[in-house]
Amino acid sequence: MILPLEMAEVAVNLVLERLIALLKEEAKLLRGVHREVEDIKLELEFISSFLRDADLRAVREESNNSVKTWVKHIREAAYSIEDIIDEYMVYVAKHRHQHGFKAFLTKIACLINNVKKQREMVSKIQELKRLVQDIGEKSKRYGFNISEQGESSSGSNDNKWHDPRAGLHFVENNALVGIEHPKNELVGRLIHGAAIRTVISLVGMGGVGKTTLAKKVYDNQTVKGHFDCRAWITVSQSYNMMERLRTMIRRLYEAKKEIPPNGIDAMDKEELISKSREYLHDKRYVVVFDDLWNEDFWQDVEYDLPENGNGIRIIITTRSTSVAKFCKKSSLIHVHNLEPLPLEVARELLCRTAFQFDQQKQCPPELKDLSFDIVKKCEGLPLGIVAIGGLLSTKGKDVLQWESLRNNLSAQLESNPHLTYVKNILCFSYLDLPHYLKSCFLYLGLFPHNYSIRSKRLIRLWIAEGLVKEKQKMTLEEIAEEYLTMLILRSLVQVEWSDFTGRVRKCRVHSLMHEVVLSKVEELNLGQSSPAHLTCTNGTARYLSINNEAYDLSRSKSGNLHTHSIIFFTLKELPKSLFTTLSINFKILREIDFERAPLEFVPEELGNLLHLRYLSLRDTNVKMLPKSIGKLHNLQTLDLKCSLVQELPIEMSNLCNLQYLVAYSVDYDNHYTINTHQGLKINGSIKSLESLETLYHVDLQEQHGFDFFSELGKLSRLRKLGITKLKSDGGMALCDAIQQMPHLQSLHIASVKEDDSLQLQSMSSPPLFLQSVHLRGRLMKLPDWISKLNHLVKICLHWSGVSHDSLKILGGLPNLLEFWLHEGYYGAELHFEGQFEKLKYLALRSLNGLNKLMIDKGSLPCLEILVRGPSPQLLEVPTNICNLKCLKTIEFLDMPKEFVRKILPNEGPDYWKVEQVPNVHVRYTTRGVYRDTYKLGDFRLYKYIL
Repeated sequence: MILPLEMAEVAVNLVLERLIALLKEEAKLLRGVHREVEDIKLELEFISSFLRDADLRAVREESNNSVKTWVKHIREAAYSIEDIIDEYMVYVAKHRHQHGFKAFLTKIACLINNVKKQREMVSKIQELKRLVQDIGEKSKRYGFNISEQGESSSGSNDNKWHDPRAGLHFVENNALVGIEHPKNELVGRLIHGAAIRTVISLVGMGGVGKTTLAKKVYDNQTVKGHFDCRAWITVSQSYNMMERLRTMIRRLYEAKKEIPPNGIDAMDKEELISKSREYLHDKRYVVVFDDLWNEDFWQDVEYDLPENGNGIRIIITTRSTSVAKFCKKSSLIHVHNLEPLPLEVARELLCRTAFQFDQQKQCPPELKDLSFDIVKKCEGLPLGIVAIGGLLSTKGKDVLQWESLRNNLSAQLESNPHLTYVKNILCFSYLDLPHYLKSCFLYLGLFPHNYSIRSKRLIRLWIAEGLVKEKQKMTLEEIAEEYLTMLILRSLVQVEWSDFTGRVRKCRVHSLMHEVVLSKVEELNLGQSSPAHLTCTNGTARYLSINNEAYDLSRSKSGNLHTHSIIFFTLKELPKSLFTTLSINFKILREIDFERAPLEFVPEELGNLLHLRYLSLRDTNVKMLPKSIGKLHNLQTLDLKCSLVQELPIEMSNLCNLQYLVAYSVDYDNHYTINTHQGLKINGSIKSLESLETLYHVDLQEQHGFDFFSELGKLSRLRKLGITKLKSDGGMALCDAIQQMPHLQSLHIASVKEDDSLQLQSMSSPPLFLQSVHLRGRLMKLPDWISKLNHLVKICLHWSGVSHDSLKILGGLPNLLEFWLHEGYYGAELHFEGQFEKLKYLALRSLNGLNKLMIDKGSLPCLEILVRGPSPQLLEVPTNICNLKCLKTIEFLDMPKEFVRKILPNEGPDYWKVEQVPNVHVRYTTRGVYRDTYKLGDFRLYKYIL
């Protein structure tokens, strides 16, 4: 069942935020309709409050057709309001920036048109006011009053509702796989360990098996015998704390076969807490709280569970890492993260379930490949695997029916009674979100299944769509990163890759959770996967995701379509009339993402998309931007990375709202040089780009005079700055500019040639919150200001020529996690002597003169990854490398074959030095690119070096 009420809440709240902003900023444009807009806002606020309260009630009620119709009208009204705002703002924007003689000649015509447009706007808004008020009146006729949103309307229906999660933990042992090891580990934690109260949290996405694992541990005979009493309490989202406390007391008594205290139902909270503490004060007990959602739950129960030094254990299951860690303030905690099952284990579970009534209980050969295909779609989620296996058990061994299920799994999850509960259970995580996170989560539906999403890309799209609320003293990017973290902590989004600082670089949505997103996006009419579908939705879909099809947008419904976002994925070709169609039919577009699309040219029609806030030409063959880009006064993000654009037109200076400009190319086909990363030439002034937070990279070789540096210093909001081809005589001016950037966190500077000097000593007051510094060029001496960077976590020095004394300075930085040294050290010996206390990643690359590397015992205590090479003079592995207890990976790059032979397993004399390192890789380059990677022991490596 797709629940309609929270869908409408998302739509209403989105338009409410637009209305509030409009009322604040555009009062002059709303002459004659300001009161009507205020009335609409007030009515929608009442509706929003009702919808927020109604979410969980909707779960417990069978929504009738009148409710669905009412909600449909709410959504359509919300969209209509937003469309009228956008339509009028497009008109205003066309005339707001006209100047000169042409503007004078058209002034009278514009005034007449303005009056006409004003009357049209008044008429439409007054009609919408009547519509919204009528929706409110209809709610009463449908039997629910938005003014009484706090009262439950479910009545007797509460008794009819069936929680799809109920009973899932009563699973027979023969239907379980992959549970024995975590069960034994948790039993050990319950019985052994500290004597103080310990909370063990089982955390993972819905359906991963948290409750099942907790129940098997709870019912373990060793656990039963170890504790004096125990209790299992199911909490869920809408719990009554008093009732849960009464239930806990009863079950603790019953566990010892004792009669619960008389009058427990009449006790108030204080009496119940006293009774619980009195009973448990001298007992060793274990309590399970299953399915926790709220962080403040622990505040409700911690005083009910007294600490007595007897090895008390509390187990909680939750989808939220924040809930799991909230107990830390008053108890020892252990967080056990449950991951989806590996492919082979998942297939075993599917076959056990699908062939549970078969005498052999084995998957026949003709179904083997199909069984793998199906479990891949489930991505190891036990809930989905068991449900699908149960359905397949009714199909026998019919290959055609198995193929049909594999090919139509999305539709089956939506409609088949055997499977619909899977989506409903996963949906609870979505329902628990605040509306602003719901909007962000639904946006993920634009990306294809199993798509690895760059976090920065997602965050910039959220911002452009207006899904990120402003907060004081925080940038929109920082707030959006918080949103993403919240979704990750709630197990709705998975981390694909994070750096050593913990910042998420890539993320994804689990395949079955993605089905939930898609169904809700379709229900809300937020998105479509093809332009062809826009016609059947009256062109109101907000998001358009075009994946693997060459579709001519001009064939879509003509007129002003109401699409905000278009993202292209893996296309073979784009229609030549694309931008003409966009400028005519998609006038209120906010985001266009062409990343990796077959695009070579951007015409002047781009300038007609006046609402555009996000434009990505990343990894395209576009060579030049049109001058009309200067008309895009709302543009916030311009991503030109790895395009062929080499310079920006002078009209770019008009983009006063631009926050994010990334524009550089990378040459992967040749040997790494200082020119591998090429910056972008900026024509004209940058002083008006005061909203910029990211400017990366600017090519300075052809910048004229020092005006650029004085203007650069006025960009005080910059968080990330990249400069290429800095001449020696520009170093002092650049340092002066950087000192005026108090928020700068990332700094990349490159000289013109590898042996050109970087003159960066003159910076006396560097931005103190710098976290990442990349310097490419000759230094000889490390700039003094680097020693002041206590927040620095990453530094990369290329062709620097620094001394061993400079390395000692870096070793003293308290938070340094990552250090790259490339052709930047000319000594014969390199000695690590007990510094770099937090360093996790060390890359020593192209140190051609190095013949000895020494690592003292106790040095680099946290190092996890070591990258070395090429170093043709270094012929053996340092003896003390085996003292690096945290080392997980070593990569040897283009090292001499003699060196590699010494570390071969079983026969190499130095193998014992790397034997304890889990991952040892050897990589070789072709034309500067790493083409061949071998794991130590790979037979291909033997063939290569012998």
